Amino acid sequence: MSILDALEKRRSYYKISKKLPVSQKQIGDLVCRVTELVPDAFNMKSARIVLLFGAQHDLLWDTVYNVFGGKVAREKIDIFKSGAGTILCFYDAETVKNMQAQFPRYAENFPVWANQAGGMLQISLWSALRELNIGASLQHYNPVIDDAVKKLFKIPENYVLLAQMPFGGIVEEPQPKAPETPGARVRIIS
Repeated sequence: MSILDALEKRRSYYKISKKLPVSQKQIGDLVCRVTELVPDAFNMKSARIVLLFGAQHDLLWDTVYNVFGGKVAREKIDIFKSGAGTILCFYDAETVKNMQAQFPRYAENFPVWANQAGGMLQISLWSALRELNIGASLQHYNPVIDDAVKKLFKIPENYVLLAQMPFGGIVEEPQPKAPETPGARVRIIS
């Protein structure tokens, strides 16, 4: 599959199941490989991933619901919980801080670059999962859930949570996207 095919097939899948078309090991290997391949500024390697399966995945989504004290719909949280796993995406603030000290002229840019690297990693993971016929979506319950997640999974304090990516077997394809007008968001100057 080409990168364009993978990006085109990558969608927000909300109807997912615990039944995966590949093994947890294959998913773990894929996540490790993609994390290794995605670049970031100054090769700082700021991205951190926590991959949850099974009961740990379920516990995450129950915790998200509990942290919000019922202010999010249980049905919505159960959509994510119905999957087989979740990828928690972080960046390491300590790595960023060390880069800021090493390159003071660019200090204010390193947090921005860490976020950019996190975004590149998220779209790469999302697309790579789809190549394995796994559906996923990208969620942002942070920063409300940050402390609970760190405590629950013994995450280092210097990790900054960027996103949560629940994934699972595809139960139903999402509705087709409306096509964009070519060039509506792109300006070409020659």
